[in-house]
Amino acid sequence: MTKIQNNRAWWLVLPVFLMVAFNALVPLMTVVNYSVQETFGNNEFFWSGTVWFDQLLHDRDFHASLRRQIIFTALVLIIQIPLGLAIALCMPRKGPWVSVCLVLLALPLLVPWNVVGSMWNIMALPDIGLLGKGINALGIPFNYTRQPISAWFTVILMDVWHWTSLVVLLCYAGLVAIPDAYYQAAKVDGARPWAVFRYIQLPKLKHVLTIAILLRFMDSFMIYTEVIVLTGGGPGSTTKFLSIDLVQKALGGFDLGPAAAFSIVYFLIILFLSWLFYTLMMREEAK
Repeated sequence: MTKIQNNRAWWLVLPVFLMVAFNALVPLMTVVNYSVQETFGNNEFFWSGTVWFDQLLHDRDFHASLRRQIIFTALVLIIQIPLGLAIALCMPRKGPWVSVCLVLLALPLLVPWNVVGSMWNIMALPDIGLLGKGINALGIPFNYTRQPISAWFTVILMDVWHWTSLVVLLCYAGLVAIPDAYYQAAKVDGARPWAVFRYIQLPKLKHVLTIAILLRFMDSFMIYTEVIVLTGGGPGSTTKFLSIDLVQKALGGFDLGPAAAFSIVYFLIILFLSWLFYTLMMREEAK
């Protein structure tokens, strides 16, 4: 039986596509325009070509910020994806505790980003903060305002607390969607819990994990508010990621041309790495 495809739905969503395209293309065109020009004030612009791009690609500060950003994102993904999956596997599937667990997990996601930074700023203070004072009480020197390792530990711990819940909720939704017939067949075959996870749950969670990795990658690669409130990019430039470097260049130095070129390169890096993640995750399915 041939399935009839109705294309009328595309006409219904076309206004939304046009609106989103307009809201995205106009700022992008403006940034591209700034990236190839120089301004000296009074709204006067002069053609500069690819000078800003060449300058950026040879900028050591940009390379250092990019390196810190990649390390931070890699650590966040390595911690949050397995941790979120493990928590989702331990959550109940039925009963009154399901609602309680889901509500508790959703709470960190409801906290605004600037409030998250302020909370951890206070909690990690070495003299009065619960986290800082507790670590120092164990005999471990901890001061995130002076020690680079302490600053990195605090920033990563803050991000793990804030966003692991998103991975948990996505994985839990994927686990709940697996039909019971798979588990019944595995029980009949005498499959152990590890075999059930390896051959049933993990393959069925492939698309969910792809979405979780992409969301967490893009979000962590663009992190700004939490870090700027918590450490301000310090101590020194220890936690100065790409977004902080971009804002300082655009607003602090008011270098519109270099900042626009920075934005385009930043966008292309995120776009390329997202495409790379998606291609690697979906490679086996395309065969």
